[in-house]
Amino acid sequence: MDGHRRRHNQRHKRFRYLLPAISGGILFLYCLLSFLAPSPEHLHHFEHHASLDDNVIDDAPGVSSVFKVPISSKMISNRNLWSTSMSEFYYGCSNASSQFPKAQSVTRPNRYLLIATSGGLNQQRTGITDVVVAARILNATLVVPKLDKKSFWKDASTFSEIFDVDWFISYLSKDVKIIRELPHKGGRKWSPYSTRVPRKCDERCYHIHVLSLFSKRRAVQLSKFDYRLANKLETDFQKLRCRVNYHALKFTDPIIKMGQKLVNRMRNIGKHFVALHLRFEPDMLAFSGCYYGGGEKEIKELTKIRKRWKTLNMSDPEKERRQGRCPLTPEEVGLMLRALGYEKDINIYVASGEVYGGNETLTPLRALFPNIYSKETIATEQELEPFSSFSSRMAALDFMVCDESDVFVTNNNGNMAKILAGRRRYFGHKPTIRPNAKKLSRLFMDRKNMTWEDFSSQVRVHQIDHKQKTVSLPQKIGNGISEPHETVNDEYIDDNQERYNEDEDEDEDEGGLVSNLQYLLNDTTLDGLSTVSDENELEDLLSD
Repeated sequence: MDGHRRRHNQRHKRFRYLLPAISGGILFLYCLLSFLAPSPEHLHHFEHHASLDDNVIDDAPGVSSVFKVPISSKMISNRNLWSTSMSEFYYGCSNASSQFPKAQSVTRPNRYLLIATSGGLNQQRTGITDVVVAARILNATLVVPKLDKKSFWKDASTFSEIFDVDWFISYLSKDVKIIRELPHKGGRKWSPYSTRVPRKCDERCYHIHVLSLFSKRRAVQLSKFDYRLANKLETDFQKLRCRVNYHALKFTDPIIKMGQKLVNRMRNIGKHFVALHLRFEPDMLAFSGCYYGGGEKEIKELTKIRKRWKTLNMSDPEKERRQGRCPLTPEEVGLMLRALGYEKDINIYVASGEVYGGNETLTPLRALFPNIYSKETIATEQELEPFSSFSSRMAALDFMVCDESDVFVTNNNGNMAKILAGRRRYFGHKPTIRPNAKKLSRLFMDRKNMTWEDFSSQVRVHQIDHKQKTVSLPQKIGNGISEPHETVNDEYIDDNQERYNEDEDEDEDEGGLVSNLQYLLNDTTLDGLSTVSDENELEDLLSD
């Protein structure tokens, strides 16, 4: 018994000696946790991420709390964001001059021109526009173009299923004789001679390369007809381009009716709406060679797609982004629009195919602009069923909504963007915004170190710099003539719509104005007889 009591007393003494050490350890642990734990001020900040107050919302997780997007942009700008100051000074003018003879007096018998178009809807549209002018240069009868059915989009639609062929033929009857099919000879169709003209081919080039062929064969087909006509032509030929693109190429009634239905539904949702040509599909990102932070999964997926084009070389994603060659992410487009003064509650129609990353990619854009719509959300499956299996017809619906929008925002400088920018200027000079990706990319990468006020101010500066600040503007759109009328130096909306990146060539008129017509239809400014590499042709293919 005594032994048991002694052992108990010894254990008690040892515990008494250890008690201060245990207490000290607990106290140290408490102090450590207190030091590491967020302060009440930080806790308030975390709660702020999950909710809005009356003034600001925080940017996406991972970005410094210094950068906070205000709920309201009224403090940024009170200017009219839905129209341009130039609209009252412009009107479309594409009527032929009195020196432009009627087609009946210049068309040569037994001289027929055909083309094989290339690319998506809008690239084919530029080819159709140019071939009408080419037929007039050659004084040939044009056969209604056959659309590309073998390209990346694999759309089986015919010309008459997208464009009103009767209207096309009748509207241009004074300019070019157009027939639906080659005539028969001895009960058989003529077999056309196939050739390809150089890119940016001018009048002399067509006479050299094509005219002599008609003496051998009555029908000549120009293959892969994209960007095969020079930017700079005689004024009447330029006007003819406008008549084709803006008047003769009218969509079929089913497309017009459905497109107008989509426009009306956007109008019923709110007074104004912005149309955004997002162009953030997997093929576009793969072709660009850019990287968007998706880790190994993104690299594997986009590399696999990129292997479809054997002539593409490896690219440096960081360099591509610095040079402004990477499409902005949906979030970056949203931040740009907020910085320009567009309110959170505006309605945005997104014209796009499959967005890479799906809803997860669009979530940051929805946080900035909750009212996001597309043809799939404002129309039923039954309504879209006649179009949904045909990429060109779906693109035509988006084209119509973008054309009718109050503001058109393009995320690239492809065919659809350029055609729509020119068309919107031709019909009322409606606002078009094209991001200055080269300058904005630096801002987006560094925004965690900036306040919203600094960021938004620099966005507006870069968008102003992205256009010609002080230039003489043409009073007439579509006549190839630059008539001094007024200068622009205070709008960040891309009124002029023809500025390219700083590392691209700019082909200016003597008066200092980039020719509006070369912008409407073509990308570069290189004339002459030289050909372009397959890589450039691939880039055009994906730029619709």
